[in-house]
Amino acid sequence: MRNRTLRSALKATAILAMVALFAMIVSSVLVLNSPAEAQSVRPPANATVNVRPGEPGAGAPEMGPVGGAVPGDVLGTASDTDIWRQIRQGGQFTTQATGPNAGSLVQSEGWAWQAFRAGPVRDLGGYAIGGMLALLVVFYLVRGRIRIEAGPSDEKIERFSGVERFAHWLLAGSFIILAITGLTLLYGRPVLIPLIGKEAFAAYQAIGKLLHNYLSFAFMAGLVLVFLLWVAHNIPGRLDLIWLAKGGGLFSKHSHPSSRKFNAGQKIVFWLVILLGVSLSLSGLALIFPYQFSLFGETFAILNGFGFNLPTDLTPLQEMQLSALWHGIVGLAAIAVILAHIYIGSVGMEGAFDAMGTGRVDRNWAIEHHDLWVEEMEEKAAKARRSAAPPPDATPAE
Repeated sequence: MRNRTLRSALKATAILAMVALFAMIVSSVLVLNSPAEAQSVRPPANATVNVRPGEPGAGAPEMGPVGGAVPGDVLGTASDTDIWRQIRQGGQFTTQATGPNAGSLVQSEGWAWQAFRAGPVRDLGGYAIGGMLALLVVFYLVRGRIRIEAGPSDEKIERFSGVERFAHWLLAGSFIILAITGLTLLYGRPVLIPLIGKEAFAAYQAIGKLLHNYLSFAFMAGLVLVFLLWVAHNIPGRLDLIWLAKGGGLFSKHSHPSSRKFNAGQKIVFWLVILLGVSLSLSGLALIFPYQFSLFGETFAILNGFGFNLPTDLTPLQEMQLSALWHGIVGLAAIAVILAHIYIGSVGMEGAFDAMGTGRVDRNWAIEHHDLWVEEMEEKAAKARRSAAPPPDATPAE
């Protein structure tokens, strides 16, 4: 009874957490889409109005331009518009500042970059994460928790070793913190500042930035370990097509397609994590070490070999802007994928969390979801027992 009450409490807590996160995403999208108050461009009533040189006015000199020049060493009508046009278009100039981007005084593309990041990236990312949470809630209400049909047994099977669980939690733990701090970077200003104020948000953001930068290396280390440990078990095969055709048994009871250590669904998640994780790592390194990489220029050059017509002569600042956009888009996609993985590995399926919690799973659960893997493990155990047992005709030692 106590265990049943605990499971019910965990189930309710998980549902409330998903609903709260869904509400946060929806509210952030609504805040971002709300029209800003119109700001007047008229000067205050008591402001001093400038007048043209030569016209009567308060403090204005009673003289006009001579030869296109205005008194006070100002170019006036002789302004070199070509210079300002070149500045506006991101032209390079000689300045006292140093650095790869020091000679660029103004980059108008930055406004388009900011508008795209604060508009479509935020909105579509919110819809993706909120939609995934809503889908999981609906799936839980319709399907319920996937139970062990034969009921829990008294026998446990080792599912993952200590090294495997360490690699998993290194990757998972760092990703959760990176996801939270990354969402704060994207949604924090319009969502958190009205709730906690500017000072508290600034302190939280400063800590979040440090965590996001340094825990990224733990994420990359976990990604490499997980790949080396499990890539051999995640090669797609014909058995995976059968599993996918039956929906993995997720949508109907008494239907558990055969699978080995990892089923087709887990293999899809594995390769998505590897591909998205590598992409996040590369774009993240480009942001941590600015102006050191030209990932997009080189990538575009490769794609142009397949018929594309993408720009390859990108400035260092353009490389940084593309890296920031790509990092945010891929990060949002990864969060949506991992939400589904967290659900099915916790509240969505009975006995699934034990695989990474203790490393040992219920035998009935293993037979229902990974029957071929159980047969392999039992065959290896029997073979080990046979090799360790003395031959039947062995002479006892005197």
